[in-house]
Amino acid sequence: MSRKPELKGRAARLARLLPAGRAQAARTPFVLLVVVLLGGGLIGLLVLNSALSEGSFKLADLQKQTKNLTDQEQALQRDIDAYSAPDALQRRARELGMVPGGDPAFLGPDGTVKGVPGAAPSPAPEPAALTAPAAPAPLTPADALAPTAPPSAL
Repeated sequence: MSRKPELKGRAARLARLLPAGRAQAARTPFVLLVVVLLGGGLIGLLVLNSALSEGSFKLADLQKQTKNLTDQEQALQRDIDAYSAPDALQRRARELGMVPGGDPAFLGPDGTVKGVPGAAPSPAPEPAALTAPAAPAPLTPADALAPTAPPSAL
């Protein structure tokens, strides 16, 4: 009853290329391929996300370390500035027994002396107002327990 109409010409040639019966393609390999591709994509995204998280933690640690090192550098620079201040240099020089120099004398290229050389002034004792009070000696546990003698009357 339902016969296919006869094809002629170009349609007949194309019809010969197609299979005569309706062929069922196997669906199982296609479904497995789709599942494998989706699973691989999800696993790839998970690995990528983990790598980015690890990099973020490393970056945070490095930023914290950089901040600590910057703070340390600034503290050291403050110490250097304090030691190189003119009053600190003068105080340390006086502690070493140094005194300000007198007028300098210069030697010319021909060996002549220009200026009058003079000896450096002897160190003068510092006024009591400029010296720091002496710090008390630290107590040891043996000193704390030792009985103290009452002051003797002269």
